[in-house]
Amino acid sequence: MPLQIPDQDFDNLHRIIAARTFGASVKELLENPELGFPKRTLQRRLDQMVSEKRLEPKGQGRARRYLVPEHDRFPMKSVVMEEPPVYKTRLDWLSSPALDIRRTIQLPMSQRMPVGYQGAFLEAYRPNETFYLPENLRKELEDLGQVGLSALPAGTYLRQVMDRLLIDLSWNSSRLEGNTYSLLETQRLLERGEDAEGKGTQETQMILNHKAAIEMLADQAGEIDFNRYTICNLHAMLSDNLLPDPGASGRVRSRPVAISGTVFHPLEVPQLIDERFEQILVKAAAVRNPFEQAFFAMVHLPYLQPFEDVNKRVSRLAANIPLIRYNLCPLSFVDVDPHDYIGGLLGVYELNRIEYLRDVFAWAYRRSCARYSAVRQSLGDPDPFRLRHRAVIGQFVREVVLGAMDKRAAAKWIAGEAVKLISEGERAKFIEVVETELGCLHGGNIARYRLRPSEFEAWSKGWS
Repeated sequence: MPLQIPDQDFDNLHRIIAARTFGASVKELLENPELGFPKRTLQRRLDQMVSEKRLEPKGQGRARRYLVPEHDRFPMKSVVMEEPPVYKTRLDWLSSPALDIRRTIQLPMSQRMPVGYQGAFLEAYRPNETFYLPENLRKELEDLGQVGLSALPAGTYLRQVMDRLLIDLSWNSSRLEGNTYSLLETQRLLERGEDAEGKGTQETQMILNHKAAIEMLADQAGEIDFNRYTICNLHAMLSDNLLPDPGASGRVRSRPVAISGTVFHPLEVPQLIDERFEQILVKAAAVRNPFEQAFFAMVHLPYLQPFEDVNKRVSRLAANIPLIRYNLCPLSFVDVDPHDYIGGLLGVYELNRIEYLRDVFAWAYRRSCARYSAVRQSLGDPDPFRLRHRAVIGQFVREVVLGAMDKRAAAKWIAGEAVKLISEGERAKFIEVVETELGCLHGGNIARYRLRPSEFEAWSKGWS
């Protein structure tokens, strides 16, 4: 007689493994405080779940991982039965319409009506006349997001918090995809180039792709917008080395896609996909309010699924485009629960209702503002001289590192180049600032100069 697994044990295992896109190993499950099984007990439960086809094993020996079958990637009942985080226990952060959506999308898929893409949902939106975010919420988020740098060039604030944001947004956005890297493992990967032991190459690539995409947004802060160049290149960065067809990176799809865990069927006709994609970009670019613009992107890019994969990641980073351009606090999705994020999207997919996702967006932005308010306080007010010369300072630091200059060679080169570019009255201070930046350079802040860990390591050996 097969061993009878207690319902609670099965639900916990199923939920924990289903939340991970790349499955879970025995070691990772043993380390999970929610389970508390001895190794033999855990293995017996996993073996029975495999025999009953509730789990699929991949790999051999220590490399073996267990995955929930593709047709059951989003088990609705586990969302209902799980013990939610403290801030969501009361559900007082959700509006009544959001709670209604939540109840509907938690029904078994057999009780939810299959639906296709509804073009009328997009057509009904009229920029600056139709609003997904009510006026009082737009005003609240605007007040929270102000950092006192609105008159400065686009991307100024992003560069101030770049070191922290690279880690936060890369980790949180990847976590929402089921990536199992921890925050500290993500930090080590981005700062030192060290991948975490036991993690799949896809997980490592996903995080590195986020870093590259965020750096692109920072480097081109004055030019990014809701246009084909920005969104397609954002997709190319985020999907690099992750798609079966490398040519699909940055290209609007021409083949059907399916989304697991939902009764929603995305648009399939290539010409219509391209037309709707262009329509989304035109409407998004026309929206004047940065928060309405950010949320519009979070709704309609995933709903259309314009690319073969990585659509949600594109929408999360695209939501930061207007925040970067207006020097507002970025949206890093810190502490966002994956079930709420996916639930909000299911409300859009299946019901064309935005209230659940809107509540998640507002809650997430409040959390991000609290996070970066603390970061900003630790930074103090920006130095006007550094702001005025930030591009040239960055160029000088980068050239010294890439040129593998030692201290003597760097001092001579900086002085010579400064004569060509900096006025005599500011030259001495400029040289001092560049040399100070070089002296403070370390693995945790090289991203602001678009330097790779290998480039920094090669230079630092001769510098010290």
